[in-house]
Amino acid sequence: MSSSAHGTTPYYFVPGPSRHPVMAAIGLFFVILGASQWINGADWGKYSLAFGLIFWLGVLYQWFGDAISESEAGQYGRKIDLSFRWSMSWFIFSEVMFFGAFFTALWWARAHSVPSLGSLDNALLWPSFKAVWPSLAAGVTASPAGIVEPFTTMGPFWLPTINTALLLSSGVTLTFAHHALIDGQRSKTVAFMWMTVLLGVVFLIVQGFEYYHAYNDYNLKLTSGVYGSTFFMLTGFHGFHVFVGMLMLLVTTLRLQKGHFSSERHFGFEGAAWYWHFVDVVWLGLYILVYWM
Repeated sequence: MSSSAHGTTPYYFVPGPSRHPVMAAIGLFFVILGASQWINGADWGKYSLAFGLIFWLGVLYQWFGDAISESEAGQYGRKIDLSFRWSMSWFIFSEVMFFGAFFTALWWARAHSVPSLGSLDNALLWPSFKAVWPSLAAGVTASPAGIVEPFTTMGPFWLPTINTALLLSSGVTLTFAHHALIDGQRSKTVAFMWMTVLLGVVFLIVQGFEYYHAYNDYNLKLTSGVYGSTFFMLTGFHGFHVFVGMLMLLVTTLRLQKGHFSSERHFGFEGAAWYWHFVDVVWLGLYILVYWM
């Protein structure tokens, strides 16, 4: 929320009809279409993915701009502030459920599905199958039916550990920025925010290098059985959330440089901070359950 208040702030601001939701949905449609086709061997999928991302980001740029203009025009009062807080809280709760489903899938595969495949009935069908999670024992990643190529699992050293340090450091710099904003130290706030954004960008670069390493050196792919699918599903979706959070922090930083927000009214900053801290917490769970266990 902006610190500006030009004119009389309405009790509750109701915006006019907007094209942004449907336009964002169109962009995400091409993203999902392209990604699904690309991983299934369709070369045109990468162009659909790129187009969808560019289109979606363009919509977000316009959408954010409209919301910022409304805020700077003094349209957002206390009721809108409460609405934003509840909306962000429920959004983060939905994200907790989203990742909870994938963490549950990982647990179910390890604790139930794989041991069940090692039962006596299945042992008669696949005598060479070892009902052991790939990261717990070497040499068990090959498929008895020959449909999954042998692969090496991804351990915590060193790239995942480096990324853990990067995200934890970004949480610290973001907290410093928040306290500096409350104290009215805008230049200090901006400096710590740029540090946070940079740490997020470096995290994504390191994760991209980790994926390259996994595909080329470990032969670990999305098609590498349940281990590969859960590994890339969890780390990939988390990486996407880091990307979105980094964009939120970037927009917030640019607004700070333009003089937006104050020590008393800055939910735009707080909302982005909530999301980033959520991303940090999810990564800690992912780092332990995926890389260590």
